[in-house]
Amino acid sequence: MCETEADNMATWEQDAWASSIESGLPRRDRRSGTFRRYLPDTLLGSPLLLPPDVDHLVARAEQAVRNLSGDARDLAGIARFLLRSEAIASSRIEGIAPSAHQVALAELGAHEDVPDVSAQAQLVANNMTALHEARTVLVAAPAVTLEHLLELHAALLPEEPLHHGVRTVQNWIGGSDHHPLDADFVPPAPERVPALLEDLVGYLNSGGHSPIVHAGLAHAQFETIHPFTDGNGRVGRALIHTVLTRRGLATEAVLPVSLILSTLRHDYIDGLTAYRHSDPVGSAGFHTAHAAWLHVFASAILTATEQAGRLATDLADLRADWEDRLNLARVSHGKVRNVRSDSATALIVRDLPATPVLTSATVQRIHGVSHVAAGRALAELVAATILHPHERRGVRYYRARDVLDLVTVTERRLASTKFDTRTSRPIRPVPARPHRRI
Repeated sequence: MCETEADNMATWEQDAWASSIESGLPRRDRRSGTFRRYLPDTLLGSPLLLPPDVDHLVARAEQAVRNLSGDARDLAGIARFLLRSEAIASSRIEGIAPSAHQVALAELGAHEDVPDVSAQAQLVANNMTALHEARTVLVAAPAVTLEHLLELHAALLPEEPLHHGVRTVQNWIGGSDHHPLDADFVPPAPERVPALLEDLVGYLNSGGHSPIVHAGLAHAQFETIHPFTDGNGRVGRALIHTVLTRRGLATEAVLPVSLILSTLRHDYIDGLTAYRHSDPVGSAGFHTAHAAWLHVFASAILTATEQAGRLATDLADLRADWEDRLNLARVSHGKVRNVRSDSATALIVRDLPATPVLTSATVQRIHGVSHVAAGRALAELVAATILHPHERRGVRYYRARDVLDLVTVTERRLASTKFDTRTSRPIRPVPARPHRRI
């Protein structure tokens, strides 16, 4: 039995750990002793009063997202590009680091026969599936359920059924792999998890707080409960997109929040640590624990929105360059300068940020054109150096190197604490800089 310091409020519980390991490991990993684990307060019905500065920051972040959705005309078209960037970054946080090219091949492999797709790339493709479901299935559902969360988790770890389902054991973050005595954080006891998840699901379906506060608290609460034995970080980050989209705040854009939180890792951890406080109400009546975390979260949303806008500009510049290359190539081959807007060539170019690796079958499947039309369009885009042909064990496919390079450049840029690699080097492992300028 555990000793609880208080009932029905955020608190720390003390419990004993009895090691069953007698030999084969260093003594430090065979220790027994007492440890503390955190029991968060419930979210449903919790009053929230924020300090004026945090309230203002949340309002600024919300307005920035709304302006992005309204002004960046290309955002709907680049949603999958942003989804890919976010999935790669979210997976890289977990130590999974394939190239953008490999990930795009894994995406293609979901519909066509593509040989030699790496296991890590497939894991990121799974992450993309999970993020996509978080923004479609969970958004379209009348209400989010625990079953939705379980399915989202299983989609992230399809080859690891032992990790599926709500945990029935104690887990922890940091310290030894064999006991929680030196852990950085110990989540609630497993018997507490079902009730906490029921409250969280209820909160996901509520609307009492603004969208950014709603997403921030849902994410922090999920990470605090840590309901799975693996994959908590990826599911928790996907929930951010679920809430923002369900609340109508980011319906077209996929904000690169994971990249920002990963770069601001110290602030992120400090914010979550502040959230896990047993006496959150300060003398002014403000929920200080929530305020500290929401300051970090709203700042990350604001930065992610700024960077999404910058990415939209980068892609608009790239499209202009593609148009110039295509017109020049057409004139050199004696054709009229501009392509028809409904031609296979125009359809492929319009969709390249979403499908930077493709085959003739891809073009026929996505755009509903004939084999002959697809072949002619691909040849025209190769001549314009917009696409580059490759062959892999008899499978011929085409890459839009500019798009894949932009994914890499974006990831490198967002790994800089200044969000500019010219003034601040990336602070975490990132892909090498592309040799060619974008």
